[in-house]
Amino acid sequence: MEIPRAEPSLFLIQTEITSSRLSDLLDFIYQRYILPLHYNFTNVRRWIIDGEEVLAFTLIGSEGWYVDVEITASNPIKVKMTPTITTPPNFLKKLRENLIIAVQIFEDEMRKTTLYFVWVPERDSIAMKASTQKRRIIRQIFTGNMLLFFIIFIAFSYGVFFIFTKLFGMPLLYFPLTLIGMQLIMIIFSHKIVRQMGDWPITEQSPYVYILQCHFPPNEFKEILQRYPRKTMLEIKKSIYDKTLRIGRPLDAEAIKEAFYEYGIDINPEGITVRVINVYRIVKEAASRFRIPTPKIMLSNVIIPNAAATGPSPRFGLLLITTGLLIQLSEEEILSVIGHELSHIKRRDPLALFALSSIEYLLRVYFLWYFVYFFGFIYLLFAMGLVYFIAKFFESRADLDSAIMIGTPQALADALRKIGHRRIQLERLLPNRIGSWLGWNPHPPVSFRVERLERIRNPNEIRHPFLKSVKDCINGLLESL
Repeated sequence: MEIPRAEPSLFLIQTEITSSRLSDLLDFIYQRYILPLHYNFTNVRRWIIDGEEVLAFTLIGSEGWYVDVEITASNPIKVKMTPTITTPPNFLKKLRENLIIAVQIFEDEMRKTTLYFVWVPERDSIAMKASTQKRRIIRQIFTGNMLLFFIIFIAFSYGVFFIFTKLFGMPLLYFPLTLIGMQLIMIIFSHKIVRQMGDWPITEQSPYVYILQCHFPPNEFKEILQRYPRKTMLEIKKSIYDKTLRIGRPLDAEAIKEAFYEYGIDINPEGITVRVINVYRIVKEAASRFRIPTPKIMLSNVIIPNAAATGPSPRFGLLLITTGLLIQLSEEEILSVIGHELSHIKRRDPLALFALSSIEYLLRVYFLWYFVYFFGFIYLLFAMGLVYFIAKFFESRADLDSAIMIGTPQALADALRKIGHRRIQLERLLPNRIGSWLGWNPHPPVSFRVERLERIRNPNEIRHPFLKSVKDCINGLLESL
């Protein structure tokens, strides 16, 4: 007897995969997802309809239920799932996540043989190349690895200690307060400091970002890197700009191919992808929903997909966005991520976290030095772990604030999957998430954040986002034990 089927569901995956590689994506899913677990799949087939290739298969469950899946190689990628009425909802969520991650892994491989050019026409035709040191700092910010900043803080503390106590003769009793005061000044002017890490300011007068992706076969890409230095690539970029955006012409394949050919590079038009995003409009829309002024916006030409917010108040807020975020996410997903960051600005989270870390430091120096003396690094691990665990409350609240004010918790969940797909894979391998909860990272485990957002049915029913975040984080930690 055939099990009755439920209504089919359709979801889309925004992708940067060029049209020439969409068929390869289906091969990748078959090789990396279906073949290793072939005993769970049946009825695998492929066809072409209306010029679009489709990979279809049936995934069989352990208790007789199954899911028919159709993946259409287009942009965005279309995925249709038709389950039986007995298919567990959690399994459908896991299947959806697996397919999104598979696309992200394939994109990671494709980026290794892709050239990226970015323009903000009203500002500068050529990207301002960040220094190696600047890019290293940006990478540390966006990967959440705080070890570098801890080392910098220790070095900074010793430097200030030497200057004020040895050179100026300041009593040791006042040194910690002086250090805290200097850090407060840095927090107050953090929007000006972080602004220097960006490559372009995005304003109402220069709202658009143009991104060109040129994909090459692996062998050809390697040869291009060997033959053409960075200076030549910048010349090609300027040539493309002069033939298109400078004279009001769109970034079309013909002009791009012509510019490359002038330098002896024959590029396949099917390997070209152009994306134009009105970044200022997206940020302004998010700011209006949060009822705060539109913050200053800086774009950093870094492939890591992420964003960061800083500033002591909404009036002096600054948003740093990477080109990787614009490349890998849909506009709806970008809006949801911007909402998360604007929550930090509106709630003055940078000041709150500074106050939290300052209180711990002053307590350690003036009152708890006895414990530090006896327990040493163990105490420091405990204290910093506690500070970063509390910081997770603010990150969790920002997720809820975005869900409430932007109104698309599923979009934020999908964005987190794309941004953190490698961390999700790592969290799956761990026997528990205790390390993710207690490590020096202000963000909770990505899997926790995604699952929590997907449980939200009506964001407007959430009355106390911070209290709910505290409760959810504590429960998440206890469950990991």
